Amino acid sequence: MALTNLLPDFLVTKLDYLANLARKHSLWPMPFATACCGIELMATASSRYDIARFGAEAMRFTPRQCDVMIVAGRVVMKMVPVMQRIWLQMPEPKWCISMGACASSGGVFDTYAVVQGIDRFIPVDVYVPGCPPRPEQLIRAVLDLQEKVMKTGTVNAREFDSRTAYEGPAPLANELGPAELVVAPGNYATGRRTRGLPMVGGH
Repeated sequence: MALTNLLPDFLVTKLDYLANLARKHSLWPMPFATACCGIELMATASSRYDIARFGAEAMRFTPRQCDVMIVAGRVVMKMVPVMQRIWLQMPEPKWCISMGACASSGGVFDTYAVVQGIDRFIPVDVYVPGCPPRPEQLIRAVLDLQEKVMKTGTVNAREFDSRTAYEGPAPLANELGPAELVVAPGNYATGRRTRGLPMVGGH
């Protein structure tokens, strides 16, 4: 039997590549929409922009079925324990998109009640600027996240061994102590990405 007859039945590739390819095209979002950014998030899932083209249309409101949390809108201090609980219930590997100025930095709400950036409480992988950002910007964030998944993901979580540096905003790193710095995307061994992160309203 000639070798050419066997070629269609074989595929030579890296297992890490196949796993990342599957993760890249099956990002199931957990929408955490609290304000006007949530309307733009809904528009992104509509037929005009069709986020289904990138495999991220299966939005689930059950954290244990989600891969990426999209925080769209301002988050007040009373909502932080809810956001953290949902985040911890999501299985690894998981990612987070901070959508809009309010979620990323508090936006125009420079008050004691509004969180000045959700990265103070959960790790963020991609930031989306804007007030509110257009659906095209969220799609760009999904594409950036897909690139990150393809570059860093491994089957046995080897990428977590090399992630020892803080990945949040530089000004915030000067305010937080070493025990409060978050290393993303996390650690499979512990099932958490909040290494030493203080939890609000619970453990």
